[in-house]
Amino acid sequence: MITLAGVTKRFGERAVLKGVDLAVARGEVLCLIGGSGSGKSTILRCINGLERHDEGEIHVGGTRVDAAGLQAVRRRVAMVFQRFNLFPHRTVLENVIEAPVHVHGEAPAEARARALDLLARVDMADHAHSLPGALSGGQQQRVGIARALALRPEAILFDEPTSALDPERVGEVLRVMRELAEEGMTMLIVTHEIGFAREVADRVAFVDQGVIAEQGAAAEVLTHPREARTAQFLARVLQKG
Repeated sequence: MITLAGVTKRFGERAVLKGVDLAVARGEVLCLIGGSGSGKSTILRCINGLERHDEGEIHVGGTRVDAAGLQAVRRRVAMVFQRFNLFPHRTVLENVIEAPVHVHGEAPAEARARALDLLARVDMADHAHSLPGALSGGQQQRVGIARALALRPEAILFDEPTSALDPERVGEVLRVMRELAEEGMTMLIVTHEIGFAREVADRVAFVDQGVIAEQGAAAEVLTHPREARTAQFLARVLQKG
């Protein structure tokens, strides 16, 4: 579903990604783990075209991520952001129907009905007419997931979806993500939630200084890492937990 081959990304003189090779199969859940600044979020932003990669190739469902293919790619892949990125002066319902109606040309009545169904799915139907500022972080993130699903994506990219949440709100977002995984949604997730990755991910990739240092079955990488850097990272994260 998603492939990266030799992907490099520089910010000025600094190479943030250094020849990344990665593949996500249709229906697979792949978690990217690694320290801050390792390049995890940049991988997602390059896939979705929010950052333009300098070298290598990225394909989503056979479509190359470049200027010509970007619109098609964004129809197939949705993104859930760390800081929610909801429109603050539009209601929850308006946020969810914005892209289907104004970008994809969906009939407003159809988009509204689907949005209400999706909000019910993430337990946010009662807040359909609230503004984002009236919601908790966990509630806003669940709206963000409903907004992503409204695009009928073939895959969803999650960029540290729980890192901006209060600890008591993390579980409500992870619950929705678990349900998506069980339904076979293709997901690429940047996360520090090691327990969640162990439970839900098919595979885990450890990103270190712009390269994929180790990847494999989630249970194997998280329990018996081959690389010393992976083991050090996991020990540090689990100790904090």
